[in-house]
Amino acid sequence: MSKIKLYQVDAFTSTLFSGNPAAVCVLDSWLDDKLMQSISSENNLAETAFLVPRGKDYEIRWFTPSIEVDLCGHATLASAFVLFDVLGYSGSAIKFYSLRSGLLTVTKKDDLLMMDFPTDDLELLAEEQNAKIEACIGLKPIETYKGKTDFITVIEKESDLRNLQPDLHEVSKLKGRGLVVTAKGDDVDFVSRFFAPQTGIPEDPVTGSSHTSLLPLWSKKLGKTSLVARQLSKRGGQLFCEFKGDRCLIGGNAKLYLTGEIYL
Repeated sequence: MSKIKLYQVDAFTSTLFSGNPAAVCVLDSWLDDKLMQSISSENNLAETAFLVPRGKDYEIRWFTPSIEVDLCGHATLASAFVLFDVLGYSGSAIKFYSLRSGLLTVTKKDDLLMMDFPTDDLELLAEEQNAKIEACIGLKPIETYKGKTDFITVIEKESDLRNLQPDLHEVSKLKGRGLVVTAKGDDVDFVSRFFAPQTGIPEDPVTGSSHTSLLPLWSKKLGKTSLVARQLSKRGGQLFCEFKGDRCLIGGNAKLYLTGEIYL
């Protein structure tokens, strides 16, 4: 019987029981894909990250309970937290290599972890596409975009976003990872919620990767490059962001919830 160490971390928060929980497994070498998917399903969290050392750096992959995904922000943040704060990684930056998303760097600045991710390319969709989104959220969008994996729709007010009760069956019909709904914030720069029943996540608590789409959008709208964002899920979370053209810096705090061992 072999054992794998598991860490569960609340990401994008400095308080337990908020932010987005992720599991992190640090491996000696890659497991079979089906086994990693089974572990992720058993963990039953939005994401489980698997890491394998590559010299002083790490290779990284992310699994939801049902599929492997191209990029996950909160599980990358959680992985960096485990390496820095639990396993004592020396240095101020960790490089993660992903076959699906390229090089990702996380830098530690005091208690804040800053992820360096590639900026998403957004396509403004034609007005008639908004009818599909209106069927999903029950509100007429101001505008809707399609990124590499997600639909991003802008609505008028933060209060409308807080009260939103989407039709997840309609959302599941969208041909993408999920739907991001966003609005200008009342006391932060912008707010969002993320719905992804297509990948087994009805609503994600805090989604780092969606901010690679939201940052270029709101940076242009607000005429600024340093922005504070909040995700308005039940658990909630706050992100400190900087738009750098083809790269997005997405930062947050994290808290360790538990450590354990998986017996295989």
